[in-house]
Amino acid sequence: MRPALKTLFPKAAMLMLAAVIAGCGFQLRGTSPVPAALQPLAVDCPESLPGDFCNSVRQQLNLGGVELVSEANADYVLHLRNYEQDRRASAITSRAVAAEYILRHSVTVELLTSDRVPLIAETDLSASETYRYDEDNVLAKQREEDTLRQQLGDRLAQQVIFRLAPMSQERIDAAIQEHANSQENAEDQ
Repeated sequence: MRPALKTLFPKAAMLMLAAVIAGCGFQLRGTSPVPAALQPLAVDCPESLPGDFCNSVRQQLNLGGVELVSEANADYVLHLRNYEQDRRASAITSRAVAAEYILRHSVTVELLTSDRVPLIAETDLSASETYRYDEDNVLAKQREEDTLRQQLGDRLAQQVIFRLAPMSQERIDAAIQEHANSQENAEDQ
C-alpha cells in the first residue's frame, strides 16, 4: 500500500464512523435535547437556592443549545423554587449510632410563557442517595457526603432539563389554546 493511502484510510474510516453515529441519532449521555421551541428562555433561580444547582441548570441548558436571556426578553420563564436538602439516619448500630444516612434533595419547577400561561405546572422533583457512615473515619465520610450533595444537585438539574424535553411547538400551542379556552369558559360563567 502506498504511504499516502496508509494515512488517508484511517482518516476516511473515522469520518465514515462519525457520519454513521451522527446519522443514527447518537447523543452523549448527560446531554438532553431541549426543544428549540423554548427559546429564548429565562431561568428564575433566586439567591435562596444553591448557586451550584442554578449554575448546573444553566450550564446544561447552554450545552443543549438554549439561548438564555433575562426575564424581560424571554418568551418562556423557568421558575425554580423551594430547594430543600434533607439528611436522615436510615440505619442505627447496636450502640444507637447512625450507621447509614439518606440524603434527599428536592426542588419545585414551573415553566410559564411570558404571558404567564403555565406550560409545566408547579412540579416537585427529588433525588436521593444512601451512604454508610463510619464514625472512625469522619473526615472521609464528610467529603463523601459533600460529593453526594453535589451529585444530587446535578441529578436534580438533569431532571429539570428532562421535564423540558417534551415541550415541542405543537405542545406549547396546545397548552396556550387550552389556557385561552379555560379563560373564556370562566368569563362566560
